[in-house]
Amino acid sequence: MQVEALNHVQLAMPPGEEAAARRFYAELLGIPEVDKPPHLAKRGGCWFERGSLKVHLGVEKDFRPARKAHPAFTVTDLAALIQRLSDAGFETVEDEPLAGYNRRYVADPFGNRIELMEPK
Repeated sequence: MQVEALNHVQLAMPPGEEAAARRFYAELLGIPEVDKPPHLAKRGGCWFERGSLKVHLGVEKDFRPARKAHPAFTVTDLAALIQRLSDAGFETVEDEPLAGYNRRYVADPFGNRIELMEPK
């Protein structure tokens, strides 16, 4: 028995903020939204998936953002993505270098930490 792969990342969001999630994850990051199964859709939230990249946002009534724990996304053209996020009002933050990568952090509309990594 062994763990084979990561299936998806689940992040929390406040109730009623699906439009903000769609704008950030689908429009700005370019991860298409997919339909949630009907029995889960009634709970709210959104799922964004492209191939093996799966980010699910679930509603949490007493929501608190994840400021340390975070997903790290491999990206292409980090500079263009940073500009797109900046133009949309999202600040990106540099951190210490990591061998082989350029990287930045951004908070999603709810304050969840997201790492963006581009191989050098």
